[in-house]
Amino acid sequence: MKNKKIKKFLILLLLLLATTGCTKTLTDSNHKAVRNEKTGQTLTKNIICRPTNKTTTELYEKNGVNLKKLPECTDFKITSGKYEGLWTSFFVKPLAFILISLGKLLGNYGISVIIISLAIRLIAYPITKKTAMQSELMKKAQPELNRIQKKYANKQDQESMIKQNQEMMAVYKKYNMNPLSGCLFAMIQLPIFIAFFEAVQRTPVIFEDKFLGLQLGTTPTVGFTTPTVYAYIILMLLIAGSTYFSFKMNSAGNPDDPNMKMMPNMMTAMIILTAFFMPTGLGIYWVTSNVFTIIQNILVKRSKEVNGKA
Repeated sequence: MKNKKIKKFLILLLLLLATTGCTKTLTDSNHKAVRNEKTGQTLTKNIICRPTNKTTTELYEKNGVNLKKLPECTDFKITSGKYEGLWTSFFVKPLAFILISLGKLLGNYGISVIIISLAIRLIAYPITKKTAMQSELMKKAQPELNRIQKKYANKQDQESMIKQNQEMMAVYKKYNMNPLSGCLFAMIQLPIFIAFFEAVQRTPVIFEDKFLGLQLGTTPTVGFTTPTVYAYIILMLLIAGSTYFSFKMNSAGNPDDPNMKMMPNMMTAMIILTAFFMPTGLGIYWVTSNVFTIIQNILVKRSKEVNGKA
């Protein structure tokens, strides 16, 4: 029954992602991306409110964007502008509105990104906690699963494969595990990640702001050429370290399997490569989310140890 519910959820999620809008790059008459020379950021065409920076405003007006149709970012509401489809109207705009409102209150949009990231993780805590617990249970069950795999290693007939699956399912039942539940939050996090990306890229008041020397809309590759290069280096180190430990702690496969040992390294390398080209605001969200995951997993592991001793 649970598997059917998870499958239905994943299908709905895939349908939602299929309707996802996307940020459009602002291009000049030669079809080249328009870049703010001061920040190095490639500008987004389909912004949802007016920029406040004079240079940015001039670039938009010069390249044919009618800013008069857009509301001021500080006056932006969820209902501002026309209906732009399910994704933008019900996910991107509400998230942008919350980020703007909190940013105005706190006086900084970088802090707003951190707080909203934590709020999302707290809301998703029941799911993420269950995922972390499943990971710990998998580590306990792994020796038994390994024995079953070795038992049927050289048996490829249908009867042996059926028996192997039955014995493995018995182990899952013994430890109250659901193999699919570990993937649930990973699937939930994908649309949140995309929504954050669009909210940062399409909201000038956010991508024009700075946080601890970081331009929120600028990518680290561009940031490395600025006077505050050290801030971008620190951000990349935080992304690398938090990603590695997050994947390492969530690894639930056979610890003796070389492929499982390599997985955290491969995933970390992939995320680092991606992080070089994603806006700094999204990098801040990623680090905050990873740190939350690490702390949560430590607490889950300690609670398991306490319950085990009791």
